[in-house]
Amino acid sequence: MIKKAFTLATLSLALTTGFMAQQQQKPEGQMSQHKMDEMNRRGDQAMGFDHLKTTHHFILKNDGGAIRVEANDAGDVQTRDQIRMHLSHIAMMFRDGNFETPMLVHGESPAGVETMSRLKADIKYQYEEIDRGASVRISTTNAEALKAIHDFLRYQIKEHKTGDPLVVTKDIN
Repeated sequence: MIKKAFTLATLSLALTTGFMAQQQQKPEGQMSQHKMDEMNRRGDQAMGFDHLKTTHHFILKNDGGAIRVEANDAGDVQTRDQIRMHLSHIAMMFRDGNFETPMLVHGESPAGVETMSRLKADIKYQYEEIDRGASVRISTTNAEALKAIHDFLRYQIKEHKTGDPLVVTKDIN
């Protein structure tokens, strides 16, 4: 009886230790490779270009932030043009409070989207072409909208694993 109880306790401890180790290997907010692959597949369809040929950046600013996408290859005019078409469309959709594309890409509603949609009249979206792609500058003077924009951009940084700063920066466009 004691041996059986000891065996069950040992098994329970081993399972708990294994579970804890597994949790420690995957930091909070980090997605599995399968989830990342699925997001990238959906993203390629929703954005109209191959994510492997591009670099995304999400930058936090004092008054909002920016989404910037560039073709990795300076000579890849097709990808550059697809990026420009996508981001000009995104700027118009976001201006209308429509965040369907990020929801399709991520398979969920990204942080900040509900507030950004509700406060759409208080947020400006400025599309701009850059050498290898395009950017959308997002700005507001509304504190609640600013928090939502920053939440949205942080979500994107984490999901896309861009490595961009999770804090407001001054020197990155």
